[in-house]
Amino acid sequence: MQAVSTIAELRALLSKARAIAFVPTMGNLHEGHLNLMRLARENVAREHGGCVVASIFVNPLQFGPNEDFDRYPRTLEADCAKLQGSVDVLFTPPVNEMYPAQQTVFVEPPPIANELCGAARPGHFRGMATVVLKLLNIVQPQVALFGKKDYQQLHIIRQMVAQLNLPVGIVGGETVRAADGLALSSRNQYLSEADRSEAIFLYKILQGMQLAILQGERDVERLQQQAVETLIARGWSVDYVAVRNRSDLLPASQSQRDLVILAAARLGNTRLLDNIEVCLVD
Repeated sequence: MQAVSTIAELRALLSKARAIAFVPTMGNLHEGHLNLMRLARENVAREHGGCVVASIFVNPLQFGPNEDFDRYPRTLEADCAKLQGSVDVLFTPPVNEMYPAQQTVFVEPPPIANELCGAARPGHFRGMATVVLKLLNIVQPQVALFGKKDYQQLHIIRQMVAQLNLPVGIVGGETVRAADGLALSSRNQYLSEADRSEAIFLYKILQGMQLAILQGERDVERLQQQAVETLIARGWSVDYVAVRNRSDLLPASQSQRDLVILAAARLGNTRLLDNIEVCLVD
Protein backbone atom coordinates (compact mmCIF):
# COMPACT_ATOMS: atom_id res chain seq x y z
CA MET A 1 0.00 0.00 0.00
CA GLN A 2 1.25 3.45 -0.92
CA ALA A 3 0.08 6.42 1.14
CA VAL A 4 0.07 9.91 -0.33
CA SER A 5 -1.24 13.21 0.94
CA THR A 6 -1.29 15.48 -2.12
CA ILE A 7 -3.49 15.49 -5.20
CA ALA A 8 -0.45 15.65 -7.48
CA GLU A 9 1.09 12.53 -5.91
CA LEU A 10 -2.20 10.67 -6.13
CA ARG A 11 -2.79 11.50 -9.78
CA ALA A 12 0.74 10.46 -10.65
CA LEU A 13 0.24 7.08 -8.96
CA LEU A 14 -3.11 6.51 -10.67
CA SER A 15 -2.12 7.71 -14.13
CA LYS A 16 -1.60 4.17 -15.44
CA ALA A 17 -4.37 2.39 -13.57
CA ARG A 18 -6.79 0.71 -15.95
CA ALA A 19 -9.65 0.56 -13.46
CA ILE A 20 -10.07 2.28 -10.12
CA ALA A 21 -12.44 1.38 -7.29
CA PHE A 22 -12.65 4.09 -4.63
CA VAL A 23 -13.77 4.04 -1.00
CA PRO A 24 -13.90 7.48 0.65
CA THR A 25 -13.90 7.46 4.47
CA MET A 26 -13.36 9.74 7.44
CA GLY A 27 -11.10 7.19 9.10
CA ASN A 28 -11.38 5.44 12.47
CA LEU A 29 -11.97 2.36 10.40
CA HIS A 30 -14.07 -0.63 11.43
CA GLU A 31 -15.27 -3.82 9.78
CA GLY A 32 -17.93 -1.93 7.84
CA HIS A 33 -15.24 0.07 6.08
CA LEU A 34 -13.11 -3.02 5.49
CA ASN A 35 -16.08 -4.78 3.91
CA LEU A 36 -16.29 -1.90 1.41
CA MET A 37 -12.60 -2.37 0.64
CA ARG A 38 -13.24 -6.04 -0.13
CA LEU A 39 -16.14 -5.12 -2.40
CA ALA A 40 -13.89 -2.59 -4.11
CA ARG A 41 -11.30 -5.29 -4.77
CA GLU A 42 -13.98 -7.51 -6.28
CA ASN A 43 -15.00 -4.69 -8.61
CA VAL A 44 -11.52 -4.33 -10.13
CA ALA A 45 -10.28 -7.91 -9.74
CA ARG A 46 -10.95 -8.74 -13.37
CA GLU A 47 -8.99 -5.74 -14.65
CA HIS A 48 -5.25 -6.08 -15.25
CA GLY A 49 -3.82 -3.02 -13.56
CA GLY A 50 -6.94 -2.52 -11.45
CA CYS A 51 -6.44 -0.38 -8.35
CA VAL A 52 -8.28 0.05 -5.04
CA VAL A 53 -8.03 3.53 -3.57
CA ALA A 54 -9.21 4.61 -0.13
CA SER A 55 -9.23 8.09 1.31
CA ILE A 56 -9.25 9.30 4.90
CA PHE A 57 -10.40 12.87 5.28
CA VAL A 58 -12.45 14.41 8.09
CA ASN A 59 -14.38 16.97 6.09
CA PRO A 60 -15.05 20.21 7.98
CA LEU A 61 -17.77 21.30 5.53
CA GLN A 62 -20.19 18.64 6.70
CA PHE A 63 -19.96 19.42 10.42
CA GLY A 64 -22.18 22.03 12.04
CA PRO A 65 -20.80 24.61 14.50
CA ASN A 66 -21.84 22.59 17.56
CA GLU A 67 -20.95 19.14 16.22
CA ASP A 68 -17.99 16.86 16.85
CA PHE A 69 -15.46 17.89 14.19
CA ASP A 70 -12.71 18.61 16.73
CA ARG A 71 -13.23 15.40 18.69
CA TYR A 72 -14.04 13.10 15.77
CA PRO A 73 -11.72 10.11 16.29
CA ARG A 74 -8.56 10.34 14.19
CA THR A 75 -6.64 7.07 14.26
CA LEU A 76 -4.45 7.19 11.16
CA GLU A 77 -1.72 4.81 12.36
CA ALA A 78 -4.23 2.12 13.32
CA ASP A 79 -6.19 2.71 10.10
CA CYS A 80 -3.08 2.21 7.97
CA ALA A 81 -2.40 -1.10 9.70
CA LYS A 82 -5.97 -2.28 9.00
CA LEU A 83 -5.71 -1.33 5.32
CA GLN A 84 -2.49 -3.21 4.62
CA GLY A 85 -3.26 -5.81 1.98
CA SER A 86 -6.74 -4.38 1.35
CA VAL A 87 -5.99 -1.30 -0.73
CA ASP A 88 -3.32 -0.24 -3.18
CA VAL A 89 -3.32 3.49 -2.53
CA LEU A 90 -4.36 5.51 0.52
CA PHE A 91 -5.06 9.23 0.10
CA THR A 92 -4.79 11.25 3.33
CA PRO A 93 -4.98 14.92 2.39
CA PRO A 94 -4.75 17.68 4.99
CA VAL A 95 -7.55 20.26 5.02
CA ASN A 96 -5.46 22.83 3.11
CA GLU A 97 -4.92 20.33 0.29
CA MET A 98 -8.64 19.78 -0.20
CA TYR A 99 -9.50 23.42 0.46
CA PRO A 100 -6.48 25.56 -0.53
CA ALA A 101 -8.79 28.58 -0.61
CA GLN A 102 -12.10 29.27 1.08
CA GLN A 103 -14.72 27.06 -0.58
CA THR A 104 -17.30 29.34 -2.22
CA VAL A 105 -18.68 26.84 -4.76
CA PHE A 106 -20.90 24.10 -3.36
CA VAL A 107 -23.08 21.25 -4.57
CA GLU A 108 -26.71 22.12 -3.91
CA PRO A 109 -28.30 18.79 -2.93
CA PRO A 110 -31.92 17.86 -3.75
CA PRO A 111 -34.82 18.86 -1.47
CA ILE A 112 -34.73 15.50 0.37
CA ALA A 113 -31.46 16.74 1.90
CA ASN A 114 -33.54 19.04 4.11
CA GLU A 115 -35.50 16.16 5.62
CA LEU A 116 -34.56 13.32 7.98
CA CYS A 117 -30.88 13.85 8.91
CA GLY A 118 -30.87 17.11 6.98
CA ALA A 119 -33.51 18.58 9.26
CA ALA A 120 -31.39 17.82 12.32
CA ARG A 121 -28.08 18.79 10.64
CA PRO A 122 -28.67 21.83 8.39
CA GLY A 123 -26.03 22.11 5.68
CA HIS A 124 -24.61 18.65 6.35
CA PHE A 125 -25.48 17.18 2.98
CA ARG A 126 -24.29 20.22 1.08
CA GLY A 127 -20.87 19.79 2.68
CA MET A 128 -20.92 16.04 2.14
CA ALA A 129 -21.92 16.25 -1.52
CA THR A 130 -19.33 18.94 -2.20
CA VAL A 131 -16.42 16.92 -0.81
CA VAL A 132 -17.60 13.71 -2.50
CA LEU A 133 -17.72 15.50 -5.85
CA LYS A 134 -14.23 16.89 -5.24
CA LEU A 135 -12.90 13.44 -4.33
CA LEU A 136 -14.52 11.79 -7.35
CA ASN A 137 -12.97 14.43 -9.60
CA ILE A 138 -9.57 13.93 -7.98
CA VAL A 139 -9.54 10.11 -8.05
CA GLN A 140 -11.63 9.61 -11.23
CA PRO A 141 -12.70 6.06 -10.36
CA GLN A 142 -14.86 3.76 -12.42
CA VAL A 143 -16.73 2.75 -9.27
CA ALA A 144 -17.10 4.24 -5.79
CA LEU A 145 -18.44 2.45 -2.74
CA PHE A 146 -20.48 3.77 0.20
CA GLY A 147 -22.17 2.03 3.12
CA LYS A 148 -25.93 1.63 3.31
CA LYS A 149 -25.92 2.55 7.00
CA ASP A 150 -25.84 6.18 5.81
CA TYR A 151 -28.86 5.51 3.62
CA GLN A 152 -29.82 9.11 2.92
CA GLN A 153 -26.23 9.99 2.08
CA LEU A 154 -26.05 7.13 -0.42
CA HIS A 155 -29.33 8.25 -2.02
CA ILE A 156 -28.09 11.83 -2.43
CA ILE A 157 -24.75 10.71 -3.87
CA ARG A 158 -26.54 8.54 -6.44
CA GLN A 159 -28.72 11.47 -7.48
CA MET A 160 -25.71 13.77 -7.74
CA VAL A 161 -23.77 11.31 -9.90
CA ALA A 162 -26.74 10.69 -12.20
CA GLN A 163 -27.81 14.31 -12.61
CA LEU A 164 -24.28 15.68 -13.06
CA ASN A 165 -23.44 12.92 -15.57
CA LEU A 166 -20.42 11.66 -13.65
CA PRO A 167 -18.83 8.58 -15.27
CA VAL A 168 -18.74 6.52 -12.08
CA GLY A 169 -20.84 3.65 -10.79
CA ILE A 170 -22.04 3.89 -7.20
CA VAL A 171 -22.17 0.68 -5.16
CA GLY A 172 -23.88 0.46 -1.78
CA GLY A 173 -22.37 -1.94 0.75
CA GLU A 174 -24.70 -3.66 3.21
CA THR A 175 -24.62 -2.47 6.81
CA VAL A 176 -22.18 -4.48 8.92
CA ARG A 177 -23.34 -5.17 12.47
CA ALA A 178 -21.87 -6.30 15.74
CA ALA A 179 -22.91 -9.72 17.00
CA ASP A 180 -25.78 -8.16 19.00
CA GLY A 181 -27.10 -6.23 15.98
CA LEU A 182 -25.68 -2.76 16.54
CA ALA A 183 -24.73 -1.12 13.24
CA LEU A 184 -20.99 -0.46 13.22
CA SER A 185 -20.07 3.22 13.31
CA SER A 186 -16.97 5.23 14.15
CA ARG A 187 -19.07 7.17 16.66
CA ASN A 188 -19.99 4.05 18.63
CA GLN A 189 -16.85 4.51 20.68
CA TYR A 190 -18.46 7.59 22.25
CA LEU A 191 -20.99 5.31 23.98
CA SER A 192 -20.67 4.64 27.68
CA GLU A 193 -20.86 1.01 28.80
CA ALA A 194 -24.50 1.40 29.82
CA ASP A 195 -25.41 3.21 26.60
CA ARG A 196 -23.67 0.56 24.52
CA SER A 197 -25.96 -2.08 26.04
CA GLU A 198 -29.01 0.07 25.30
CA ALA A 199 -27.90 1.02 21.77
CA ILE A 200 -28.97 -2.31 20.27
CA PHE A 201 -32.61 -1.40 21.00
CA LEU A 202 -32.72 0.97 18.01
CA TYR A 203 -32.31 -1.92 15.58
CA LYS A 204 -34.84 -3.99 17.54
CA ILE A 205 -37.38 -1.20 17.11
CA LEU A 206 -36.79 -1.20 13.35
CA GLN A 207 -37.07 -4.99 13.17
CA GLY A 208 -40.40 -4.80 14.99
CA MET A 209 -41.69 -2.19 12.55
CA GLN A 210 -40.51 -4.28 9.61
CA LEU A 211 -42.35 -7.33 10.92
CA ALA A 212 -45.54 -5.34 11.50
CA ILE A 213 -45.51 -4.03 7.92
CA LEU A 214 -44.82 -7.48 6.49
CA GLN A 215 -47.77 -8.81 8.50
CA GLY A 216 -50.08 -6.24 6.93
CA GLU A 217 -49.84 -3.07 9.05
CA ARG A 218 -50.24 -0.03 6.78
CA ASP A 219 -50.72 2.76 9.32
CA VAL A 220 -47.07 3.78 9.16
CA GLU A 221 -47.69 7.05 11.00
CA ARG A 222 -48.91 5.08 14.01
CA LEU A 223 -45.88 2.78 13.79
CA GLN A 224 -43.54 5.76 13.62
CA GLN A 225 -45.18 7.46 16.60
CA GLN A 226 -45.12 4.29 18.69
CA ALA A 227 -41.43 3.83 17.95
CA VAL A 228 -40.61 7.42 18.91
CA GLU A 229 -42.60 7.18 22.14
CA THR A 230 -40.96 3.87 23.07
CA LEU A 231 -37.45 5.23 22.50
CA ILE A 232 -38.16 8.41 24.48
CA ALA A 233 -39.51 6.33 27.37
CA ARG A 234 -36.19 4.45 27.44
CA GLY A 235 -34.16 7.67 27.64
CA TRP A 236 -33.40 8.32 23.97
CA SER A 237 -33.58 11.71 22.28
CA VAL A 238 -35.15 11.02 18.87
CA ASP A 239 -34.50 12.97 15.70
CA TYR A 240 -36.81 10.81 13.60
CA VAL A 241 -38.19 7.37 12.87
CA ALA A 242 -39.62 7.29 9.35
CA VAL A 243 -40.98 4.82 6.83
CA ARG A 244 -40.07 5.99 3.33
CA ASN A 245 -40.19 4.85 -0.28
CA ARG A 246 -36.83 3.37 -1.11
CA SER A 247 -36.75 4.94 -4.58
CA ASP A 248 -37.01 8.60 -3.55
CA LEU A 249 -37.07 8.64 0.28
CA LEU A 250 -40.45 10.38 0.26
CA PRO A 251 -43.08 9.28 2.81
CA ALA A 252 -44.27 5.72 2.19
CA SER A 253 -47.06 5.43 -0.38
CA GLN A 254 -49.58 2.62 -0.67
CA SER A 255 -48.44 1.78 -4.20
CA GLN A 256 -44.76 1.46 -3.27
CA ARG A 257 -43.61 -2.08 -2.51
CA ASP A 258 -39.97 -1.32 -1.70
CA LEU A 259 -39.70 0.61 1.55
CA VAL A 260 -37.02 1.55 4.04
CA ILE A 261 -37.39 2.37 7.72
CA LEU A 262 -34.87 4.97 8.86
CA ALA A 263 -34.04 6.25 12.31
CA ALA A 264 -31.68 8.67 14.01
CA ALA A 265 -31.61 9.07 17.77
CA ARG A 266 -29.21 10.02 20.53
CA LEU A 267 -28.02 8.23 23.63
CA GLY A 268 -26.23 10.77 25.79
CA ASN A 269 -23.98 12.68 23.39
CA THR A 270 -23.87 9.93 20.75
CA ARG A 271 -26.05 10.15 17.65
CA LEU A 272 -26.87 6.76 16.17
CA LEU A 273 -28.21 6.01 12.69
CA ASP A 274 -29.82 2.83 11.45
CA ASN A 275 -32.21 1.56 8.81
CA ILE A 276 -33.85 -1.59 7.55
CA GLU A 277 -35.33 -2.33 4.15
CA VAL A 278 -38.82 -3.77 3.67
CA CYS A 279 -39.86 -5.60 0.49
CA LEU A 280 -43.61 -6.20 0.19
CA VAL A 281 -44.73 -9.16 -1.89
CA ASP A 282 -48.24 -9.28 -3.38
